[in-house]
Amino acid sequence: MDGTLVDTEPYWMASETALVESFGGTWSHEQALQLVGSGLNESAEILRAAGVDMAGDAIVDHLTDAVRRLLETRGVPFRPGARELLRDLQDAGIPSALVTMSLGRMARSVVDLIGFPAFDVVVPGDEVDRPKPHPEPYLKAARLLDIDIAEALVIEDSPTGLRAGLASGAVTLGVPHIVPLDGLGAHALWPTLEGRTASDLIDLHSTVTSAGVRG
Repeated sequence: MDGTLVDTEPYWMASETALVESFGGTWSHEQALQLVGSGLNESAEILRAAGVDMAGDAIVDHLTDAVRRLLETRGVPFRPGARELLRDLQDAGIPSALVTMSLGRMARSVVDLIGFPAFDVVVPGDEVDRPKPHPEPYLKAARLLDIDIAEALVIEDSPTGLRAGLASGAVTLGVPHIVPLDGLGAHALWPTLEGRTASDLIDLHSTVTSAGVRG
């Protein structure tokens, strides 16, 4: 979701910075980049190590609420082409799942703002035991969609997410945003989703699977 569907990473970074500074610490852009795509509980422990004197669950709730407030006040910044691609997938009858490490209440709030029923399944970070880069979130999504993971195509913007997609056995497409994805083994890298359609995803999946290239 964050970075692939919506450009909320700056919201998360601003909220992390404000939280660390409220405890007298400092939070650099480089430190914030390390959390991109990570599970919130893991991120909370890193923030605790940076001086945030709060329980991990409290940090997760605080950041989630802070980002939701920014979404309400500043709006939802959809990534180029993402919403249009989701619409085309729906029109083509291709089921889709949102797999994110954000909390369910955050993820479903964003989904509600898309403007049409874009996802058949939502798998948030608080509904899996092992977050990305473990493949569990994507394997769960495939199970809920009632498909073999080999039939799936994962779209990711972070190294953590890309590793999860590859480990699951899905064809995995990288669309880098804040963090580069070169050299991580993606089956393909696209600079943007703008102008892309369901047919492009079908062609990519067919090309990868027919070549016998697996992640």
